[in-house]
Formats: sequence, structure tokens, C-alpha cells
Amino acid sequence: MRLRSIRRRRSALLAVGAVLVLILAAAVFVFGRSRPSVATAETEPPRLELAPLAAATSYRDPVLVRGKAVGATTVAVGDRSVQPGADGSFELALPHAPLDTVLVATNKVGERTTAPVQVEVALPRIRAVHVTAYAWAYDPMREAVLDLAREGRIDTVELDIKDEDGIVGYDSQVPLARESGAASTIYDAGAALKQLHDMGLKVVGRIVAFRDPTLASWAWHNGHPDWVIQNPGGQPYSSGYGAIAFTNFASPEIRSYNRDLAVEAARLGFDGVMYDYIRRPDGGLSSMQFPGLSETPSESIAGFLRDIREPIHAAGGSLGAAVFGIAATRPDEIAQDIPAMARYVDYLAPMLYPSHWHAGEYEVANPNSQPYDIVFRSLQDFRARTEGTAAQIIPWLQDFSLGVAYGDSEVRAQIDATRAAGYNGYFMWNPAVSYHGGGLPTD
Repeated sequence: MRLRSIRRRRSALLAVGAVLVLILAAAVFVFGRSRPSVATAETEPPRLELAPLAAATSYRDPVLVRGKAVGATTVAVGDRSVQPGADGSFELALPHAPLDTVLVATNKVGERTTAPVQVEVALPRIRAVHVTAYAWAYDPMREAVLDLAREGRIDTVELDIKDEDGIVGYDSQVPLARESGAASTIYDAGAALKQLHDMGLKVVGRIVAFRDPTLASWAWHNGHPDWVIQNPGGQPYSSGYGAIAFTNFASPEIRSYNRDLAVEAARLGFDGVMYDYIRRPDGGLSSMQFPGLSETPSESIAGFLRDIREPIHAAGGSLGAAVFGIAATRPDEIAQDIPAMARYVDYLAPMLYPSHWHAGEYEVANPNSQPYDIVFRSLQDFRARTEGTAAQIIPWLQDFSLGVAYGDSEVRAQIDATRAAGYNGYFMWNPAVSYHGGGLPTD
């Protein structure tokens, strides 16, 4: 009897124990499914969330990238990195606005998660007048320009870096500028930039790109004929600009030279650069040859802008290109494909000088005598050609007389047309650097 009782208690205990084992096993199973092991967590890629990035007004503006990278041990953009906090939060300061880059979050076993970092750069309004190197170096002409700034009529000075003769206005350290004799000491770039910036003005440096008699002549006579546009007979292409006037935009050395001048200028403190004569010579293509060209001239010109954009932005400068007014409708005449070029620049500056249009263009009977009408209508065309790109339009307007006398009213009419077309900035051109201040609004 006693033995039977002991056996019953032992069976009951075994049954209870079995139940407890089953309960414990189930709990472990459920807990294991609801909470990953440490090893599993470490091998999962980080979970990355970025806060919206504030727009910049310059490629020199610092950028603060903020967000959370849960599970990451480092967060990096390029060679800059930071360790996230316990909750994954991080702040990463970048020295200037990146054109297009990625943020990489990495955990301790090397698993990575990436996210694009794109900062919108919204350039401030530009109301500028053109100033040559010699004009800046001449006190009366420089002071007349600065008076326009003091009166609030301009906020930007467009100052020549390399002019139509191929002369660099300051003592450039770019090796080819010095070797070819292009570098000069017409003005002190550092002093000019300080004076203008101290007045609160922006400075856009103009680089006359492929019209370059100084470098073309030097290259032709120093064993680099392929740096020069040629005629079918293999001699320098002669145009209305001179016997040896145009360098070959297809030449890697010529492209590098014009890039290096821009990068140097941006590092000196120019707020941006604008390329002028970024085209082939006007005239029949059959009369020209471009050594090394493997695509159309229009494709090569747009490709030049594509290749130089990032180095210039990285140096802190914006990028613009002056284009013919007729390029909107007749791009092949001078190799300026407006939609293609617009993809790679911060702005295009179409030269809409009323005196340069033929009678009847855009159904304007006499463009030179109808400055408002021709500027307004041509800007509509440029708007259509640049649609879908981020490029701004900042037109070149006329403040000189050619066939029709221009004064305050003609200058103001062009500005009014620009504003009516939806654009708020402009570059004003007078080769003699003499401007009608009464035509330049103060608002």
C-alpha cells in the first residue's frame, strides 16, 4: 500500500515536471522569435533616416546632415565620419554643399546602408554690370561702377578673368597661363575681391573660353597645332576674329586650361565663373576641322560643362555659360545646344542684345527699336528650352548704342521685360564699361 502511494506521487511529480519543461520550452521559443539575438542584430544593415536638408545659397555654404542610423557604428560622407549616439542619432558637418554624393552608415560587422545627399543650391539674385580688367584698374571707371553699388542699383560685379585677347587679368599661377604669357598684373585679384566683398557684393568672373588668340598663337608656334581649330588645309582657321583666334575645344589640354583657371578663381574667392565664347566659330562647318573630335561640336561643348562642373563646385564657385540668343532656335550655328548645356550649369546667360537680332525675329518688326518686345519673347523660348532642368536664366542685356541710341529708357525697358517674363536678374553689357544708372532700378 505504502509502495503504491509512493509510486503515485512519483508519477505526479514527473508529470508536473514534464509540463514545466514544455512551458519553459514554449516561452524560449516565443521569446526567441520576438527578440532577435545579438548576433542577428549585428548582422542586419543599419536603419537610416535623414532629416530634410536646408537649401544653400552658395557652394561655399557649410552643410549639416542630421538623422538617425540605428545599429550603425559610423556614419560617413566621403572622408568625414561621425559615431552615432546610443539611439542612432547623428550630426555630420560638411565644409560645403556637395553636388551629388552619398551618406554611408556602417555597423560593426561591415554591413552598410546608403542614402543620397543632395543639397539644393539656390543662388541669390544677380544684378550685374560687366567690368574689364583694365576698367577695374582705372580709378574713375572702377569708382563709377562702385557708385552703382552704393546706390543699390547692382548687387554683383562681373569681372573679367580671361578676356577676348586671351589675357588673364591677374597674376594667375596656372602653369599654362604663365608659360604662354597670358598671365598679367593688370589688377590684384585678392584686393579686388576683398573690396567688393566688404561692400556686400558678389563677384562673377568671366572666362572667355575658346576664343583665345594668346594661347592659340603660342600653341601653334610651340608644337601644339592640335590645340588650334584648323581649316581643311591644316592651317589655323581664319575668321573675323583674327588669323589665329580660336582654340580647339576638343583638345584635352585646352579644356583643362579653362577648367584650371575657373578652379583657381573660385579658390581665390570669386563667387562663380561664367564662360563666354563657349562655342565654335560661326561659319560653315565644312571650313573647319577640330583635331581629336569624336562627337558633334554641340555634344563636345556640353560635355565640357559636364566635366568641369564638379571641380568648380568643389572649389566653391557657381557655374554659368553665356550663350547666343539665336541658340534657342538655331543651336548648330555655333554649337550651343541649350537643353544639353542647361543640364550642367547653375545658369545660362543668353545674350539678348536687341541690336543683334534680325528684323522679324519672334515677329518683332524692328528688335533694336523694340527692346521690351524682343527680350520678352526670346525669354519665353529660353524658358521652354530649359524646362525640366535646374538651370536659371540670367540674360545679358544691352547698355550700348548700335544703330539706335540707347539710354535710361531703353535699358529699363529690357529689365522690365525680363521681370515680366518671370526672371529677376540680369547682366548688363557695355564694352566701354559706361552704364546708364538711371535705367537700373534700386529694387
